[in-house]
Amino acid sequence: MKVSVVVPVRNEENSIRQLLDSLLEQTRPPDEIVITDGGSLDATPQIIEEYIRKGAPVRLIRAGAALPGRGRNLGAAQASFEWLGFTDAGIRLAKNWLEALVAKAEEDDSIDVVYGAWQPVTDTFFKECAAIAYVPPPAPRDGITMRPRFIASSLLRREAWQAVNGFPEDLRSAEDLIFMNRVENAGYRSVFEPRAEVHWDLRPTLGATFKRFLVYSRNNIRAGLFRQWQATILIRYGVLAVLLVAALIVEPSWVWFPIAAWLFMLVARAVVSIRRNRFCYPASFLHNVMRGVMVMSLLAVLDAAAIIGSIQWLLLDSFRWSRKAPVEAGDGA
Repeated sequence: MKVSVVVPVRNEENSIRQLLDSLLEQTRPPDEIVITDGGSLDATPQIIEEYIRKGAPVRLIRAGAALPGRGRNLGAAQASFEWLGFTDAGIRLAKNWLEALVAKAEEDDSIDVVYGAWQPVTDTFFKECAAIAYVPPPAPRDGITMRPRFIASSLLRREAWQAVNGFPEDLRSAEDLIFMNRVENAGYRSVFEPRAEVHWDLRPTLGATFKRFLVYSRNNIRAGLFRQWQATILIRYGVLAVLLVAALIVEPSWVWFPIAAWLFMLVARAVVSIRRNRFCYPASFLHNVMRGVMVMSLLAVLDAAAIIGSIQWLLLDSFRWSRKAPVEAGDGA
């Protein structure tokens, strides 16, 4: 069984060496590493070429300005082997990551996809709170306890990638969710392997978190996943907005009520988040109180990103599609 590991990158000069070293130091190294550069403006391609000159089994595809989905598709299309491993830059791989994925795939010929485990890196107080705020906690899956499937820790047959026409290429994010759903809906059998673990680095500040989730928000709607995230948030804030307007019209001194309701909502959500992560991140009562304040701030930032991203989609995508629709319909007729 031979494996091509496919990695899309862009402007990863600070993390690409770590990724390549961890791939080359695997207990079961990849038979080839296919890296697609999506238009890096830093030294990422030059660093990759250094490894190639030293004889590493690395191939570099310069894709120009390419989003992650196109990067993965180009890498998969030019990969030499039947089994495709996927990971991302900024990920730290356990040394037995690929060995564990391959061993699981070899257990049964009916297995088409293997999803490995993943953990957020919580090396600061902020990242710890970020993981509590928005990273799904482990849950029982196929008899084992793991976080949800993660494309950056996966191994699958090329046939499955081909059958669903690969990843969507026009999305900055959520393309992996669509791809995994399509593979599942196509009837390909997937399993989980908790021993194949990767570590995902979270955004280090509130500002960086907001920027990342702003991108997620707009692309989440473009991917047709509005009901899975923004719908609930917009309903909550719509109710709060109605209460605020009513207070201003009926009795301005009651303006404190919708503000208090908003703060209560954040407190309740923070408590729920901390409680559901109590086994992942145990702590004292005082430490959890400190976490609660930061988690509330993070939730408020994520809500703002969801709302503003929805407005961006409405202005930049929805109206544009409306203008294009008659032309496209005419062409089809």
